[in-house]
Amino acid sequence: MQNHTKGIIYASITAFFWGFLAIALKVAVRKVDPPTIVWFRFVIAFIMLAAWLMIKNRSSFRILVKPPVLLIVAAIALSWNYMGYMLGIHHTTPSNAQLFIQSGPLILATAGFVLFREKVSRNQIIGFAIALAGFSFFYHDQLSAFFDSRGDYQIGILLTVSGAVAWSVYAILQKKLVVNHPVDALNLFLFGFPAIAYLPFVDFHSLMHLHWSWWLLLVFLGMNTFIAYTCVANALKYTEANKVSIILILNPMITFITMGILTELNVSWIQPERFSPLTAAGVILVFTGAILVVRKAGNKRATQQTRGVQAK
Repeated sequence: MQNHTKGIIYASITAFFWGFLAIALKVAVRKVDPPTIVWFRFVIAFIMLAAWLMIKNRSSFRILVKPPVLLIVAAIALSWNYMGYMLGIHHTTPSNAQLFIQSGPLILATAGFVLFREKVSRNQIIGFAIALAGFSFFYHDQLSAFFDSRGDYQIGILLTVSGAVAWSVYAILQKKLVVNHPVDALNLFLFGFPAIAYLPFVDFHSLMHLHWSWWLLLVFLGMNTFIAYTCVANALKYTEANKVSIILILNPMITFITMGILTELNVSWIQPERFSPLTAAGVILVFTGAILVVRKAGNKRATQQTRGVQAK
């Protein structure tokens, strides 16, 4: 399997898991405070990865003793990304948080062109334009709600955007770090640092009194972190940042579809959301644009460009 294909598959897995994340977080915050949820996600992810590396590659633990400076900065950025996004969901809705968190992958795509000198074809430029047009339809209702909103809602949006900017910093640094360091070793530090940093803010009392069903939800959130960030790191290793970004931006489609189903089922445990025909039109355009962006050109020059990115 070609590296380009591996990168697309890894990014798609991440987008799939992130598609359900906002909904799960919105439900979890009903019983557990945001800092505790963030801490628990990193702890579960760290334990899972550490257990795996204890069996497969114990040398990966060396990075915990003397981590690169860029890795420390990336860990700080990722720590705030989780908290900003969590607080944003707490103050708004899953779909609205998903809208504004996408500014992170958009910044990463821009960095791919500016910092990593990634080349794009004419079809890819057209694909980006179609995808952006699709998002204007897809997010029409959410943008209208944002401009009409006040107070708590706008605070949630600002927190979400701050988390998105922090994520872009993490992703740009991760793209540089995976060139010289194993993905698992990097993630071991990226999971462990926030687990320690957020420890003073954890409400252990609330955790001790949770029903087993809420524990399952928290474990799912931790597994989501482990799987999604392992995949996104590998995606950044194997293919261009701009292609990873356009795939990650697809994850709100899953959120919106799931929220639409839950709304029709009239469930009581999450706030319902309604979507217009513009949303469906936006979905079609976004997928069309994404296909144009990620499709691998068949000529030799495109192949050489992909190899050039991997060799940096």
